[in-house]
Order: sequence, then C-alpha cells, then structure tokens
Amino acid sequence: MKILMLNGSPRANGNTSIALEEMKKVFDADGVETEIIQVGSQAIRGCIACGYCYQNGKCVFDDIVNQLAPKFEESDGLVIASPVYYASANATLIACLDRLFYSTGFDKTMKVGASVAVARRGGCSATYDELNKYFGISGMPIASSQYWNSVHGREVGEASQDAEGLQTVRTLARNMTFLMKSIALGKETFGLPEKEARVSTHFIR
Repeated sequence: MKILMLNGSPRANGNTSIALEEMKKVFDADGVETEIIQVGSQAIRGCIACGYCYQNGKCVFDDIVNQLAPKFEESDGLVIASPVYYASANATLIACLDRLFYSTGFDKTMKVGASVAVARRGGCSATYDELNKYFGISGMPIASSQYWNSVHGREVGEASQDAEGLQTVRTLARNMTFLMKSIALGKETFGLPEKEARVSTHFIR
C-alpha cells in the first residue's frame, strides 16, 4: 500500500504539517508506505485550458505537477491537506490539483482520497468540501472519520494541542488504511466496476 500526501501549506513545519505527521504515524504502524510532499510553497500557475495534456500526456507547464503525476498513479491513496484562507484552500494547492487531476489520463477509480483542513477558527467545512470534489469527479472513494477532517491552531505548533482534531485525523488514517486494503481484496476477487462509454453533454445540446 502506498499513500501520497500533499501539504498545501507554504509553511514547511506549520500546523498542516502536524496534522499530516499524525496521520503518517498511523500509516507507518500499519505498514503503509507514505510520502509527504509540500506543494504550498511552490510556484504553481493555474490551468490555461490549452489542451496540451490531451496530446502529450502531461501538462504544458513542466513543474511539480508533472513530477507528482507518476507518484499519484502509483499510489493507492491520496491525502490532501490545506490551511484555510478566506474559507477556502490555499490557492497554490488548488492550482496544483486542478492541473494534476486534469492533465493525468490514468484511471483513478478506487484510489482512496482523504482531505484535511487546518484553520484558526472557521472555514474548515467549506475547505473540506472543496477538496473532496477532486475525488468525487474521479471515481475515488472518500475516506471519512469520526468528524469532518479538521484540525485547529493559529500560531505554529498550536495544532498539537487540538486533541480532538488529532484524534480525528488518526481515525481518518485508520479508516483510510482499512478502505484501501478492502478495495485491494475486492479488486482481486471482483475486479473494478464495469465502465460505460463516457457521455458528455452540456445545457445547449
């Protein structure tokens, strides 16, 4: 089992990192291989809808997004964690995710996704919903916990005092591990769900 973990914070050792490291402890104990990559401090521009990825299998901007693509393809699960800015995820992370999901053509069906929001006070549930949409459009089951996946703290290190938040992400990590292992067993026995030819419509025709 492999999990790719994306840190959407520009701070290398901030509160978002504390949440991810708490999950990593659980994954390590369960023998799940993890890799944490910090994307929030990267210079990542948004998608320009140029279509280059359709023809070439990668994004026209050759930055960390193209580096993440093979790691994402090899993984069984993806954790996305972000600080909350104006009731939303870090814009740098969103630019990364837009391009990562759009430019990669490999089948993401049944890779397990989990999102974590870290905030001083409010906006966690909106950010949680925002991040989960990437999984929902890609056929990726969303791992849940005992509460919405949020950890609170303002000053660097304060997240370590949020006992309930840390328990929530530990539970999330355990549930995610169970779900990945269960899906792996199911794929061995039943294979992946049958897929229909894609139907794409809009509101004009």
